[in-house]
Amino acid sequence: MPSAPDSRILIVDPDPDFLVWASGHLKAPGVSVATAERADQALASYQKTRADLVLSEVRLPGTSGIELLKRLRQSDPNAMVILFTGIASTSNVIEAMRLGAYDVLGKEKLPYELRTVVESALSANESRRVTRAQAAEVPAETIQETIIGRSGPMQDVFKMIGRVSRSDAPVMITGESGCGKELVARAIHKFSPRTQKEFVGINITSIPDNLMESEIFGHEKGSFTGAVTQRVGRFEQCDGGTLFLDEIGDMPLAVQSKLLRVLQEGEFCRVGSNQVLKCDVRVLAATNKDLEAEVAKGTFREDLFYRLNVVRIHIPPLRERREDVRMLAEFFLHRQSIRRRGPTMRFTDDALAILEAYDWPGNVRELENTIQRACALSNSDVLLPSDIPLGSTGNRHANSANTVTRMRDALSMLLNVAHASPDIELLPWVEKELSRMAYRHFEEDAPKTAKFLGVAPAVLQSSLGAPAVKKPTKKAG
Repeated sequence: MPSAPDSRILIVDPDPDFLVWASGHLKAPGVSVATAERADQALASYQKTRADLVLSEVRLPGTSGIELLKRLRQSDPNAMVILFTGIASTSNVIEAMRLGAYDVLGKEKLPYELRTVVESALSANESRRVTRAQAAEVPAETIQETIIGRSGPMQDVFKMIGRVSRSDAPVMITGESGCGKELVARAIHKFSPRTQKEFVGINITSIPDNLMESEIFGHEKGSFTGAVTQRVGRFEQCDGGTLFLDEIGDMPLAVQSKLLRVLQEGEFCRVGSNQVLKCDVRVLAATNKDLEAEVAKGTFREDLFYRLNVVRIHIPPLRERREDVRMLAEFFLHRQSIRRRGPTMRFTDDALAILEAYDWPGNVRELENTIQRACALSNSDVLLPSDIPLGSTGNRHANSANTVTRMRDALSMLLNVAHASPDIELLPWVEKELSRMAYRHFEEDAPKTAKFLGVAPAVLQSSLGAPAVKKPTKKAG
């Protein structure tokens, strides 16, 4: 069984015969196996050896396997534990995974699944160990940044922010949903002379049309049904500061005309009042719509469009600036670590490669949510490719980790079947077919394929170069 160098496995079960079987089943070069029949023995053994993997029956005399898992994870938050049981109740499975178990297996399936799951756990443990040893801490000052990116397109955005922040000119911020338009607006305000005054952001789509005018300009008591008190609008609230109107393309035409007056004259009236109020507010707007097309359709005022579109800043989608993904992912992961009040979390290189290969249709917002979900579901401080919960739209590269795992499982299972089969012609067929499958998966990269299969390049070449072998059929009689 392939494993990390000098792997230590601790098996806990009250049945001595099972311990003998499991020890022999997992025996391999570079793997040492220790056993224990009770939880207290297992805890004492773990404190001495710090086993790389603990396999435990749920039903133990005295202290249960669930309680053993809890104590192991309390003493070592990175302890790798697999539980197994003859009757896996729903509550036991849920509780075990909540406490950080790597997996929960049915005991009747151990002859078929144990080696594969153990190999996967040891490989994950080694990847996390190497990552902890090599990873550099995220600079402390990074967490203070409001908007992040090192790519050329984002550097252009930063330069535009620096230029427009010096003036009071209206700015139109465009880009797909989730790409960070509000962050750009906040950065403009932060670096402007108005930074000591209030920044107020509102999403136009979240306000009913019949309340839009009141929300922005305020209203007088009794001006309409339900107006039981006077209300100060957003323009009054941020006088001297910055008002950010997100999804401006969805603003009703009736309110657009009043917004135009504020931009032109710097004055407005509350709903139900004839009193003219003055204000000094810088307006920033954002949209993911094509406003020129909306103007052509008559759903957006042309004069308002030109008044808002004095300066335009376009934020490219994340798929067009993949070099920013790593920096953003590490930022979000570091922030999650702080919120969890736990150890600093890290990615393996393979996990980062998957994040960088994904297209991110939901842009930065989807990336942040993905990291948050990964942290919520992970039982370690190092995230592996299998910990990254990408959407169903993920591309071939994003799913490569699962493909590799399935291929390795298939290889192990079929080779076991081949060795056990009386049909001696089956083994070479399995080896050749799986070699070709792996070769295609790794895009005909022979060294990478050979390393994955654990064979010498010459052996792989022999399999690939041999004529196609048809699947054998059983001989009659």
